[in-house]
Formats: sequence, C-alpha cells, structure tokens
Amino acid sequence: MKKYIFSMVSGLIGLICFVAYNIIGTKVLEDGRLVEPFGLIPAGILFVLIGVLSAIIIAVVTFIHNSSNKKK
Repeated sequence: MKKYIFSMVSGLIGLICFVAYNIIGTKVLEDGRLVEPFGLIPAGILFVLIGVLSAIIIAVVTFIHNSSNKKK
C-alpha cells in the first residue's frame, strides 16, 4: 500500500481542485466580465492524470516483478 501513496495523494489533490472550483463558483461582474478560478480545472485534470498514470505504472511494474519471482 505504501507504493501507492504518491498516486493517492496526487488524485486527492486533483479532486480537491475540482471541489474548490465548485465551491468558489463563478460570478459575472457589473461590467460583464466573468470571474472564475479557471486555473483549478487544468490543475485538477493534471493531478488526477498523474495519479492514475503513476498507479498504473506501479501496478504493472509490481506485476512484472512478482511474476518474474514466481518463475524462479
């Protein structure tokens, strides 16, 4: 389980970005400008993607390592 801590933390940070975006919300100023925390969207996608990819890589490496040890 310790192997997946980086993946879980990255995914959690990504989810926090999405939740923060929804909590902060968007608003339209009187002059018609849209104010929103747009930077949280790509940051959330990036962190979730990093978490998923690192979990897949760790799982594949662990599977290959375990299968090579069983053959011996």
